[in-house]
Amino acid sequence: MGPAGATPVPGGVRGGVRGLMRDGAPGGTGNGTAALGRELAEALRAAVTDARDIDFSVTARALTTMDASNYRRVPLGVVTPRDADDVAAALAVCRTYEVPVVARGGGTSIAGQATGTGVVLDLTRHLRGVVSLDPEARTAVVRPGLVLDRLRDAARPYGLTFGPDPSTHSRCTLGGMIGNNACGAHSVAWGTTADNVRGLDVATYDGRRLRLGRDWRGAPAGLRDLVTDRLALLRTGYPEGLPRRISGYALDALLPERGADVARSFCGSEGTLGVVTEAEVRLVPLPAEPVLVVLGYADESAAADAAAGLLSHRPLTVEGMAADLVRGGGAGGGGAAGLPRGGAWLFVEMDGATAAAQLARASDALEAALVRDPAGQRALWRIREDAAGTATRMPDGAEAWPGWEDCAVPPARLGAYLREFRGLLKEYGLRGTPYGHFGDGCVHVRVDFDLWTGVGVARFREFSEAVADLVVAHGGSLSGEHGDGKARAELLPRMYGRELVDLFGAVKDLWDPDGGLNPGMLVRPEPLDSGLRFTGLTLLEDGGLGREAARCVGVAKCRVEGPSSGPGVMCPSYRATGEERHSTRGRARLLHEMALGEVVTDGVRSKEVREALDLCLSCKGCRGDCPVGVDMAAYKSRFLAAHYAGRRALRRPRSHWTMGGLPHLLDLFGKGLNTAMRLPFAARLAGITPERAMPRVADRTFTSCFTERASGRTPALTLWPDTFTDHLAPEVGVAALKVLEAAGLGVALPPGRVCCGLTYVSTGRLDAARRVMTRTLDVMAGTPGALADRPVLVLEPSCAATLRTDLPELLPDDPRAARLAASVRTFAETLEQLAPDWTPPRLRHSAVTGQTHCHQHAVLGDAADHRLRQRMGLVGDLAGGCCGLAGNFGFEPGHQQVSRACAEDQLLPALRTAPPDAVVLADGFSCRTQITHLSPDHRPRHLAEVLAEALDQ
Repeated sequence: MGPAGATPVPGGVRGGVRGLMRDGAPGGTGNGTAALGRELAEALRAAVTDARDIDFSVTARALTTMDASNYRRVPLGVVTPRDADDVAAALAVCRTYEVPVVARGGGTSIAGQATGTGVVLDLTRHLRGVVSLDPEARTAVVRPGLVLDRLRDAARPYGLTFGPDPSTHSRCTLGGMIGNNACGAHSVAWGTTADNVRGLDVATYDGRRLRLGRDWRGAPAGLRDLVTDRLALLRTGYPEGLPRRISGYALDALLPERGADVARSFCGSEGTLGVVTEAEVRLVPLPAEPVLVVLGYADESAAADAAAGLLSHRPLTVEGMAADLVRGGGAGGGGAAGLPRGGAWLFVEMDGATAAAQLARASDALEAALVRDPAGQRALWRIREDAAGTATRMPDGAEAWPGWEDCAVPPARLGAYLREFRGLLKEYGLRGTPYGHFGDGCVHVRVDFDLWTGVGVARFREFSEAVADLVVAHGGSLSGEHGDGKARAELLPRMYGRELVDLFGAVKDLWDPDGGLNPGMLVRPEPLDSGLRFTGLTLLEDGGLGREAARCVGVAKCRVEGPSSGPGVMCPSYRATGEERHSTRGRARLLHEMALGEVVTDGVRSKEVREALDLCLSCKGCRGDCPVGVDMAAYKSRFLAAHYAGRRALRRPRSHWTMGGLPHLLDLFGKGLNTAMRLPFAARLAGITPERAMPRVADRTFTSCFTERASGRTPALTLWPDTFTDHLAPEVGVAALKVLEAAGLGVALPPGRVCCGLTYVSTGRLDAARRVMTRTLDVMAGTPGALADRPVLVLEPSCAATLRTDLPELLPDDPRAARLAASVRTFAETLEQLAPDWTPPRLRHSAVTGQTHCHQHAVLGDAADHRLRQRMGLVGDLAGGCCGLAGNFGFEPGHQQVSRACAEDQLLPALRTAPPDAVVLADGFSCRTQITHLSPDHRPRHLAEVLAEALDQ
């Protein structure tokens, strides 16, 4: 097997299947493992179509040590096959070298089955297309790396969709869904992935290429005889009445009365039997008139009791969620808007308003709401879909984890199960918030396990065993959606008994006699409390970057791309490059590995981490969009501070001193910088790309203009003269003064120079940032009322966000920082709160386009801006995403291509499709600069400028 000339590694080398499959196998620092990796990589490069698809680098390995589970396994390297021939060639080489293989899609598996110690086959880069779609037959042929939403996009013009729709639909892949037998919200109507698979093309570890289907098609030799000998066991060994029985192998699909469907039995095998290279799937008609019925109940047990009784109405979904998961809805507020009275809810989708109204009348809910508006439905579904991340934080901020992520019981028993489950949590001193697919009896829950200490891990194991027994006592399945993986495979004998579990092992050996495919999963499992990803981080100082990065649970919302990306910001660099290392999750994984020191071995000096963070725009999108609030902008700043600590100043990029020190340079040289930047080689000396024209420094500062306009009114607020407004865009400050005066508000400036420290923070000069912030607090402390009752209006969103978040985080022991942060207001918030009776002028041109600043989206919220625009008569929404300039980012060498790609994601298309006379709004100086550079026909303005101009008219 394998390429000509390949030399098998001697059995004594610790790289064979039997060594690498075990927990604690060498991860990459031993000489034997390193030698194996080098030889294996060369053999794979010779075997596949393109040698560039073989990546055994530190970065590639670090990015694939984890999925969305609690587990971690270190691979030797990553292969990104281009076609089925590449998959077969890679498997042949790995078999020659006795190295295990795990196939990986979106990496969102929650039980650990998308990690491995050998070679990871990343199927998402090349094997991601729709091969064909037949609307008449309602089928599609797809590659395994295709993201589900891309299939749904392709089917939608024909009025069709793929039925299973897990909450990760915007980034999970069809291959991963087949591997885990994924289900989703609509399974009560359309079933699991296995119910929607018609045929599979599969490559096995020992070189077979099989086409799987009904009537034993594609079955490995011996499988039919094995099943025939165990018909009684297969007919009696599986629990009845379970629409969500995902645990173990679905061998009952091979019964003659069920068509001996080999493809169906393969679904849910978690990559342990073969690698899917192509799949034929069934499509279903889209609902003609989807209506969301939201039913309120006292608690989740009451909702669970009611769920089974709704199934006779033929709903499309019956989803349950408790109030614990609704926590304000993010920076803009309003997360619970549209939810009726209750402590828990059922989200029931019906096809047709009449059917929806009948169901609402027939329910015993406290209150019901019928939502027909698609936007309203999307907002409510977003709360439910984000639950996998939201549930990882308790209301008091404590961490919760997916150690007992899902199970399923017969729907009629769900309420009773949940009551006993709550009692079990209390007995073990644990907390969790159940939610999930109540119509199918399936429950998801994140529990606040202590996975950092030996005592906590022991409690985790004890609880897992106890709750497994509880599920079995209710006639349930240990996994109701996400598979067994490492989290539950060890417990399968409690559910199925030893005889059936032994049969699973016999079936595995027929498909994979060498044991090379995803060993340790489903059969012959590793202990559920081994290989936890938190091991080792407890040795670090509290609050270290490793502990912070561990917040990322891997649900990969940052990997969303295309039309399904929605109006959010996260993650603009991933959307631009499509590379995992440029996603929020990828960067968090690298920081995690940096802290552990096994794969990334040079700590904060790591060039791999620095390179991955280089394209982070510090947009803070993840802080607002990530379900667990990962703040990569803050992590980047802290990493850069540590990375360059103790090094000579010139080791930092020059832009860190020039763009990073812009407030000081502008104060020092003012408009003299205009002349300096016209000198030959000025851009290169300043560390700035010559592809960008530097903004022109204004002839007069805003503060000098303010002195002339002082109105004499008693100040109602302090206007913050941020660097950008003061030196580069004083017209924005003058316009704001004009509007504030018209609204009857007196304004004061701080009595001295103030600065939020933004540019120092974004370049990782945190010591300088703290000094600047402390001086600013000293100035503000001398301003009567500035740190008490008087609001502080900050016109530049990035500066406002820095004051509201970075200031108190960098100066946690200075109470003045928290007081100033609490006093910060945006322009629209100031008018709404201080001049609620003022009527803004209405504009003659009603269309609006432009950019919501990414920091405003993530930190400040734009609800007040939206209301003010409505009062002004402006119709339309601003673009989401990030403009791509992001302060110093777009001016630094090597960033121009990504900067433009970020603008092309949402901003530039919005400008091109807007009416010619649309008002172009962009409150951020960077946003306005980017629009001016890339779309010079448009005239972007701050909202204050538009209002001031309207006052003149």
